[in-house]
Parts: sequence; C-alpha cells; structure tokens
Amino acid sequence: MMQPIPPDKALVLFDGYCHLCSWSVQMILKFDHQKQFLFAPLSGEIGKEVKDRLVISGAIDSIILVENSHFYIESEAVLKIANRLGGFFKLLLVARILPRSWRDRLYRKIATNRFGWFGRRASCLLPKPTDANRFL
Repeated sequence: MMQPIPPDKALVLFDGYCHLCSWSVQMILKFDHQKQFLFAPLSGEIGKEVKDRLVISGAIDSIILVENSHFYIESEAVLKIANRLGGFFKLLLVARILPRSWRDRLYRKIATNRFGWFGRRASCLLPKPTDANRFL
C-alpha cells in the first residue's frame, strides 16, 4: 500500500518504456532544484494503484500528474509541471492562450507517435542511485 503523497510534492506517473517520457523525467530531475516531484512508472505497482484509487482511465498511457489528490493529464499535466519547475519552463505557459482541446490534440498526436518517433526502451527506466529516493 502506497503512503500518501506529502502536500508539498507532486507525483509524475510516466511510461517507463518510452524514450521521450524517460527523457522528460530526466529533465524534470535535472531542473527540480526543490525536489518537489516524485516519480512512478505507469506499469508499476504504485502507478496502477494510484490510477485505480483516483479512478483514472486505463487508456491513459502517457504522463499523469497527481497533486493533492487531483490528477492532470495531457497538456494540462505538462503545463502544471512547467509551472512548478519555474524558470524558463514558465515560457511553456504561453500555450494556455490556445484552447485546451487544441493543446490536448497536439499532445495526443505526439503521445500516439512517441514510439515511432523516439523509440521504445527494452526495459523500464531505472533511476540513478542519487535519485532513487524520488521514485516510488
């Protein structure tokens, strides 16, 4: 059974077999100086438990952000992560001028083609020893 996520943290559920998703996690780790993000692969026990507990559709197989018992998917998850990271990532927030349906359509296009465009990992992303405590 997973422990509750501390209120000052957010959980990023990701596809550990996707090169683009794994690269995104590495970027978050690199720029998350406040260590506010925790991570879990969607295919792992914790990922499945969180999706079940929050009643998140099994069809969602890319990034999910969980904050304070709420979850965000697609472009909204990306923009919330960018906002929490701050700095130059806040430039991504200009995308909010577009209707969410447009942003999500673009997100789904990339998500649908991510394995063809970026490749698929043979095994799930394993964290570096220095980051292991951030992975559930």
